[in-house]
Amino acid sequence: MTNKELPLEQREELLKILETRFEKNRAYHREIEWANVQEKLEGNPEKLWSLNEMERTDGEPDVVGYDKETNEYLFFDCSKESPKGRRSVCYDREALESRKKHKPETSAEDMACEMGIELLTEEEYRHLQTLGSFDLKTSSWVKTPNAIRELGGALFCDRRYETVFVYHNGAESYYASRGFRGLLKV
Repeated sequence: MTNKELPLEQREELLKILETRFEKNRAYHREIEWANVQEKLEGNPEKLWSLNEMERTDGEPDVVGYDKETNEYLFFDCSKESPKGRRSVCYDREALESRKKHKPETSAEDMACEMGIELLTEEEYRHLQTLGSFDLKTSSWVKTPNAIRELGGALFCDRRYETVFVYHNGAESYYASRGFRGLLKV
């Protein structure tokens, strides 16, 4: 990802959207002040571009934490369901290329890379679910351990019956109700 910067007007509009969401969801980040987040964002225009991609694909990114060791704010996709603009994708490039028929347009890992974000891990997904109830009708691919991926599988999660479930599927599978949620560190 090089030279991906939003025009000034678009940056300002995105910052307003993010600030409004930040204030609406104070429970996600009680100890964090918007002014500090905004300062970090303004100093990292490529991160604003990635957040815009998360927003454009209906992820509704919001701050969910702060890593003191790396001095980074953590943004997750906080849309109630898996982001609409990121569904019907298989897990990764290898899975995409292995399909003989009915290939999806892209994969979750490829799309995340193009957007400058990472797939949530299972642990991060479980943290998201402590903030509310997400993926009640959809599911989301999560970062899959290499040992599982090497055997052809991939993991996805959802929430049903007030419980977070982790499942497996062939990495080449894709469904209209399965997408992925991303993480951006700023």
